[in-house]
Amino acid sequence: MKYYSISEASAMFNVPESTLRYYEKKGLLPLIERDEAGRRLFSEIQITLLKVVTNLKNTHMPIRGIKQYVDWVVEGDRTTELRLEMLKNHKQVVLDEISQMNEALEGIDVKIATYTKRVQERKKNEVKNNGEEALL
Repeated sequence: MKYYSISEASAMFNVPESTLRYYEKKGLLPLIERDEAGRRLFSEIQITLLKVVTNLKNTHMPIRGIKQYVDWVVEGDRTTELRLEMLKNHKQVVLDEISQMNEALEGIDVKIATYTKRVQERKKNEVKNNGEEALL
């Protein structure tokens, strides 16, 4: 089995090493192995779990929710239905948040269009006024 150092895992997910240490401390990355010098070693299984943890964190699942998910992963197949239900619920929360963000983005686009039009009209009037002054 291939193992990755904390710096390699950090680079894979574009997160600081301190974040990985924090995740381990909070129980989000259980069973991390260590080499003879005490350095963390991330197995391919740990990397897969880290990907899920990162996805959940990036979609705003609270640490306690991620911890519950990880605990169920460690418990094994008997918690598959619980994990499935949790992920379905979280997906709906994410979809709702995306919908709210899209609505807010539409509002921002309206303001951008308004300001763009205002700036263009102002520039057009400045050119027109400058041309009139040149004729005087």
